[in-house]
Amino acid sequence: MKVFTEISALRAYLKDTKFNAARSGQHLSVGLVPTMGFLHEGHASLMKRARMENDLVVLSIFVNPIQFGPNEDFETYPRDAEKDLALAKQEGVDVVFLPSVEEMYPRPTKTTISVKELTAKLCGASRPGHFDGVTTVVGKLLHIVSPNHAYFGQKDAQQVAVISQMVGDLNMDVQIIPCPIVREHDGLALSSRNVYLSPEDRKAALVLSRSLQQARSKAEESEHVTVGELRQEIQQMIQSEPLAQIDYVEFTQFPGMIPLDDITSLKDSEEDVLIALAVRFGKTRLIDNIILTKKGVINHV
Repeated sequence: MKVFTEISALRAYLKDTKFNAARSGQHLSVGLVPTMGFLHEGHASLMKRARMENDLVVLSIFVNPIQFGPNEDFETYPRDAEKDLALAKQEGVDVVFLPSVEEMYPRPTKTTISVKELTAKLCGASRPGHFDGVTTVVGKLLHIVSPNHAYFGQKDAQQVAVISQMVGDLNMDVQIIPCPIVREHDGLALSSRNVYLSPEDRKAALVLSRSLQQARSKAEESEHVTVGELRQEIQQMIQSEPLAQIDYVEFTQFPGMIPLDDITSLKDSEEDVLIALAVRFGKTRLIDNIILTKKGVINHV
């Protein structure tokens, strides 16, 4: 496994590797797994998928400052490069890109990528400017690595939708591969920020997966359940947990991210339906979701 900290060195290696493969009559497929590090089994699932589908797997580890707001946790975001590299090697990653902030942003950024409309709700409304930071850094990584495939976890479903929109709008030559949410045995969605949770907060956070499971069951059992009815049930269940502070409970079409009116029957949606939650437990903000499809539910909780 090779580790690069400089863009020029990584590009040179990838160029030489692809050239040598081409000389041998091989087309080298490259899979990119972009992360902010402090890797867990959710990230491992992305690496496994990339390993199965590509000749060369590139993992990027970069805590991106421009996607954090002024009062967010950029400075304290958990980091453990040694552990990350060990997991990457275990999962068969070929190349790790581990740049510094100065390497990625050697001067103040005056160019950003902004995806409209899809970023107006959910985390885009709660975290102004967040998605501009995400799309800009992902755009940079896609240009640097030039992968055939890029892998993202469905836990941040809005991010998947936004990045897919960006790639399509800008004719980027890469396929975005969404991968299912990975959960702990008790249902808590894996997140690097789970390390912030106190034992009491972690126990309380299980209300997220329970409320989504309840919504799934109700949607599957009833032909006429409305968005408003399900929203109210989810909110009541989360609010019954004293440590939970709701940021949002939203229903949108997916991947179009068009909000659904409370009177809309789930069976009448033209697209799949995303039920997305953002809830604070203490100082920790967690997100979770499920996607209801015409054929049932994917990303089961």
